[in-house]
Amino acid sequence: MGIVNRNGAFAEYLSLPSENLYEVPSQIPDDFVVFTEPLAAALEIQEQVHIQKRDLVLIVGDGKLGLLIAQTLFHTGCTLHIMGKHEKKLQLLSDFDILTLKPEDLEERSYDFSIECTGNPEGFLLARKALRPRGTLIMKSTYSSHLNIDASSLVVDEISLVGSRCGPFPKALKMLSEENINLSPMVHHRFPIEQGLKAFEEAQKPGVLKVIVEFK
Repeated sequence: MGIVNRNGAFAEYLSLPSENLYEVPSQIPDDFVVFTEPLAAALEIQEQVHIQKRDLVLIVGDGKLGLLIAQTLFHTGCTLHIMGKHEKKLQLLSDFDILTLKPEDLEERSYDFSIECTGNPEGFLLARKALRPRGTLIMKSTYSSHLNIDASSLVVDEISLVGSRCGPFPKALKMLSEENINLSPMVHHRFPIEQGLKAFEEAQKPGVLKVIVEFK
């Protein structure tokens, strides 16, 4: 993981090697800079697999990462669907040509790629059911418990599994500087540093996407 900073002195202050730092373009607002790491994780998918216009892609999960993945893949021109259970979150994508689905709407064995980012076994099962034979399942979740899978079905359908985690900071900063992504609706609350504990409590509530802690 790298650290984003706005001045070179920051590296000396933290005693970090300069190669661990990425300079933040001045045009990126502070509220958006905090999305650098999750946006980079979203962009990592395109570092690992080649998604084309002809592909049908399903994102399973409407949390912060799922919404960021949707916006990054939108620029590939693929046919993109996102599945989630929270209408308010899915509405954040209303400006994009992305079909939103509920789990009961899933058309099984039809997608070229499915991306699982729910963090729960149910999400994995839905992502697996969505794939056509020889499709690719991209796993973004880390699970708190063991995940049970039908390995035989993966073999029979020749499914490719791709583990995907962190991603390229420079590309994330470039996307932020070019304003090719809509982040404002994802900032739900802000707190001064004196209320830092309250900010953490708020961030853990269901439906909250991003909480900003301000230093003044």
